[in-house]
Amino acid sequence: MNYQPKNFDQLLPLPGFSDTMLKNHFTLYQGYVMNANKINSLLDEMLQAGKTDTPEYAELTRRFGWEFNGMRLHEYYFDNMTKEPAALDMSSPLAQKIASEFGSHENWEKDFRAVGAMRGIGWAVLAHDARSGRLFNIWINEHDAGHLAGTSPLLVMDVFEHAYMLDYGIRRADYISAFFRAINWPEVASRLL
Repeated sequence: MNYQPKNFDQLLPLPGFSDTMLKNHFTLYQGYVMNANKINSLLDEMLQAGKTDTPEYAELTRRFGWEFNGMRLHEYYFDNMTKEPAALDMSSPLAQKIASEFGSHENWEKDFRAVGAMRGIGWAVLAHDARSGRLFNIWINEHDAGHLAGTSPLLVMDVFEHAYMLDYGIRRADYISAFFRAINWPEVASRLL
């Protein structure tokens, strides 16, 4: 089964994000989908040919996680943005969990912004651990390092340079503010299982 790239053109035009930057970002995302499909196909061919004990198989298996997570994280990211943002319903289960975990929505936002502003490339993610019910603001580096096993992404913010440099240069904080103005809170809240 091949993965199909999602169409995110409904985000155009998105306040705070140029169409050029978004279209470039959509193309990058499509590359992750294409590469996830290619690697998956190659791995299947190698399995059928009995070549699972090769260094190539091992490296492609490792690379698949990077491409797959790049695909999925971008889907979460684009899906949790909208041209018509609505505030988080403060009576929702998500808002109540945020207040319980972080003391207040303001504390959570301050922490999430701090994670997103850390030096380096990667992702800032509000993750939910269904087993314990806890929420965590986490840093995911290079798509495949930093995931907390068993957690589900609720809010995903891309902080690789391609997500903001064209519009904001090195002013990551300005990009983070634009991202917060575009959050699709109903979508984010729906991800809480």
